[in-house]
Amino acid sequence: MSSVELRPAAYDPGPDWALRFWSVFGGQASSLIGSALTQFVLLWWITDTTGSVSALALAGLFALLPQAILGPIGGAVADRYSRRLIMIVSDLISAGCMMVLIALFLAGTVELWHIYTMMFIRSAMQAFQVPAAAASTAMLVPQDFIPRAAGLNQSLQGLMLIAAAPLGALAMATMPIGYALAIDVVTAILGIVPLLIFRIPQELPKAEDRAGFLGELREGFDVVWRNRGLRWLYLLMAIVVMCVMPSFTLVPLLVKEHFGGGAPEVALMEGMAGLGMFVGGLLAAAFPPQRMITWVLWGFAISSLLLGAVGLAPSNGLWLATLFWSLSGLVYMLGNAPMIALLQTTVPNHLQGRVLSLLTTVMALAAPIGLALATPLGELLGIQLLFVVMGFVSAAVSLLGLASKSVMNLERRA
Repeated sequence: MSSVELRPAAYDPGPDWALRFWSVFGGQASSLIGSALTQFVLLWWITDTTGSVSALALAGLFALLPQAILGPIGGAVADRYSRRLIMIVSDLISAGCMMVLIALFLAGTVELWHIYTMMFIRSAMQAFQVPAAAASTAMLVPQDFIPRAAGLNQSLQGLMLIAAAPLGALAMATMPIGYALAIDVVTAILGIVPLLIFRIPQELPKAEDRAGFLGELREGFDVVWRNRGLRWLYLLMAIVVMCVMPSFTLVPLLVKEHFGGGAPEVALMEGMAGLGMFVGGLLAAAFPPQRMITWVLWGFAISSLLLGAVGLAPSNGLWLATLFWSLSGLVYMLGNAPMIALLQTTVPNHLQGRVLSLLTTVMALAAPIGLALATPLGELLGIQLLFVVMGFVSAAVSLLGLASKSVMNLERRA
């Protein structure tokens, strides 16, 4: 099978690009922090109420599976219609779901299936919002700023954890959970306002150039499948996510069962991980690497090794586990930011919604598989040993990419 070449066109965002980019970025930052706070509150409520690996794993499935299934459709929609409108509608529906949960919690009638249902709907909205937002970035900034923008977006993920976990624990300690969830609605509004003010440039296909929705959907698959480097990179990332993703869902149980901690300890651990991710994203923005694919593979490998080290910490070594967890987050960002920038700088913008959403879909499909495998393994091996196995296997898989010429030459061919 021949490998297709990627030739993205340069785009000039105009002299006022900085105001527009930072306004949209700031609004999205507020919205994401509110969503992360909500995720922390809900996952801890499930942990404290059930103490079950299966309940947490099921929550992870409902939070990831819809995005995985609808991801390719969301990417095609993002390349075909207004990305700005897609982001606005997705935020509004997600805020509506949270208002339903707020009413149920305040009435004292909430059940697990209510939370699972709202997680399912919000995840479905993410299938449309994420590719629309990611593809918009390349049209908001100059070409040479794209790697820095990717680093800033990754630092936002870290800031999200830094702010969300402590604020979530504080909110749970000072107010009813229904009021704590209302913060997410407020931050969603803050994310929508800049989108109502600023226009986001977009290369929409002409009517005569459209191949039909199914044809456009297939085109996104073809771009990845027919480029050997992208094909192998996506496969490697799928296996890495399958190994690593369960740790993010199960860390509250590790803290509770192995280290004997509670919500404040989980908040501390996730907050320090967020600090590491924030610093890693800033480093990636300040010093964008010249060889992005090398940073991607080594970044994920070292981050995975540090994740495995978390499980090796003794029961009285929560501080050591927190150190490994935060360093893992820092190095993870040094790998993830170049991967997003690599796609944004090598794939034409009118295809980015589909190509980026396909990556999200691959990872989102791998995550529930990982959770499904981690559930019986966690019961068999114990939560501590499970972390060790997940981290070390993921590191080995990441390093396999260094042996692939098509992966290592991806930037050069593109």
